[in-house]
Amino acid sequence: MSQAKTISDRELQRVLDYTNQTKFAKRNKTILLLTHWAGMRIGEVAALRYCDVLTTDQKIRTEIYLSAEQTKGSKSREVLLSERMQAELASYVLAQPCKDLKKPLFATLRADGFTSNTLTHIVNGLYRQAGLDGATSHSGRRGYLTKLSEKGVSVRVMMQLAGHSAMSTTQKYIDTRPDILRNAVELV
Repeated sequence: MSQAKTISDRELQRVLDYTNQTKFAKRNKTILLLTHWAGMRIGEVAALRYCDVLTTDQKIRTEIYLSAEQTKGSKSREVLLSERMQAELASYVLAQPCKDLKKPLFATLRADGFTSNTLTHIVNGLYRQAGLDGATSHSGRRGYLTKLSEKGVSVRVMMQLAGHSAMSTTQKYIDTRPDILRNAVELV
């Protein structure tokens, strides 16, 4: 199985522009950005509840604490949220106000929210319909780690942000692009 494509900022903007035209634009954009800007797995996004992103006084958290049941490998982890991700979540919550903190963040017609499989199909469909061949629900997470690497963030820090227990796993996510290689040789 080939790795998910790591998409450029321009390609991300293209899929976001397409997403803005969809029926559930705000929801879909927030889901995509949680993978790109917070490095979350699609299963973790599907498992989010309002209480994971909102304090009891309805403020956006600066971090999300995922329980073992919400993660891969049944290991709890913390997801730190950038200011722009917090702003995106605030915009989503404003459009989809919380009625019950225990309810799924991303509502469906069913009361129990999305499954990770259904969310994978939705995200993969958004990429495909925006014309991004090879992009999958894992592209955001790969791009998140690749961008951190390109900015000089250590693998140990990236490992913690990704919730990986092995450095070798994190390293597999980091993509190299021709422009990065060119910039690297110019450092000598």
